[in-house]
Amino acid sequence: MKIALAGDHRGFRLKDFLVNILKEKGHEVIDFGTHSSDSCDYPDYTYPASVAVRDKKCERAILICYSGIGSAIVANKVKGVRAALAYTVKSAVLSRKHNDSNVLVLPAYMLKKEQVKRIVFSWLKAEFEGGRHARRVNKIKEIEEKENV
Repeated sequence: MKIALAGDHRGFRLKDFLVNILKEKGHEVIDFGTHSSDSCDYPDYTYPASVAVRDKKCERAILICYSGIGSAIVANKVKGVRAALAYTVKSAVLSRKHNDSNVLVLPAYMLKKEQVKRIVFSWLKAEFEGGRHARRVNKIKEIEEKENV
């Protein structure tokens, strides 16, 4: 799978960790930065990664900042992106199964590397269930169309 990764200065260490383990598992990774712990602004990195999902240059994206909240807000401004902020394996998996999330947002301040691995690989493996959930996702798309006129 082709995956976009992005993080700010608070998330770059976890992002770099993910770049390596995703590549080891055979995924193609596009790293949108940042590449240091120098203070930076998360929208400069999370927005291009989200656009890559919108434009189908990547199937999914994983974004990491300190709390994850700002990156989730930015990602969800991009038409066609359904970004989910996940703190647990269950929240990540449900975001795929019920909401067809295509962007996973992680909070760097509260997750250890092993937790991140479990969350990310569970999210990548989970599939959208469709059914009643498809009806709801379609309503989200309808709202998005109205708001982006």
